[in-house]
Amino acid sequence: RGGADPMAENAPDSLWQPVQKARAHELVIEAIEDRILSGALQVGDALPPERELSTSLEVSRAGVREAVRVLEAQGVLRSQPGAGATAGTFVAALPRDALTRFLRLHVALSNFTIQDVTDARVVLERASAASASRRHDDTARSRMVEALDRMDQPHSSRDSFNEADTQFHLAIAEASGSALSAALTAAIRSAMKVPILRAAERTEEWPDEAQRLRREHRAIYAAIDEGNPARAADLTEAHIRRAASVLFGLESPDSRA
Repeated sequence: RGGADPMAENAPDSLWQPVQKARAHELVIEAIEDRILSGALQVGDALPPERELSTSLEVSRAGVREAVRVLEAQGVLRSQPGAGATAGTFVAALPRDALTRFLRLHVALSNFTIQDVTDARVVLERASAASASRRHDDTARSRMVEALDRMDQPHSSRDSFNEADTQFHLAIAEASGSALSAALTAAIRSAMKVPILRAAERTEEWPDEAQRLRREHRAIYAAIDEGNPARAADLTEAHIRRAASVLFGLESPDSRA
C-alpha cells in the first residue's frame, strides 16, 4: 500500500511536464505534438487553459499563445471563443487547406522539384486508380464523367480545362475510398495549379495537347469503369509522365525505360 501507485503516474496531471527553456513556443509545440503522437491527445480533445499549460510547462503565457497560433495556422488546433464546455482550444482534424498551403509554398520555393512532385503523383495516383476500379462509387464516377464533359467543351480556356483536369484526378482519389489519398491528391494538384497553367500557356500546340489529354483521361476512366486495376494504374502513370514531359520538359516515359 505504501508503494507508488502505477496508475498515478499515468494520471492526466502527469501529461504536462516542465520543458527546458529555449525558444518557448517551439518547446510548447513539441510538447503538444508529443502528446498527439502518443495518443494522449486526440481529435476533439481540449488543451488545458493557457494559464495551467504555462504553469505545467514552466514557460510564459506568451510562449503558449504563440505555439497555439502556429498550430492553428497548421490546422492542428482550433480555438473556440466564449465560455462553457464548447469554449477553448481543441485538437482539430488536419484540413485539406492547411496541407495544400504547406505544399504550395514548398513547391514555390523549389523545396520540392517538379520531378519530385511528378514521382509522388505517380505513386499516389496509380494506387488510387487501381483502388477506384475495384470499388463501385457511383457518386465519384459521376464526378469523373462531369469533369470529362467539362474538358470536352469546345473553346475551353486553359484555365477551365485545368480546373476540370484537377477535378477528374481528385474524383479518382475520392473513388479509391482513402480520405488521405484524396487529401494528398487535392493538396498536390492545388500546389501545382499555377505551374501547370503557366506551362500550358507556354505550350504552342495547346489544342493538340488538350486533345491528347482528353483521350488519356477517357482511357483511364474506361479502365476504372471496366474494373481493370492494372490497366487503370498503368494508364494513369503513362498519362502523368507524358504530360510532365510536354509541360515541364521532364524525361518522357520512353526515355526513362
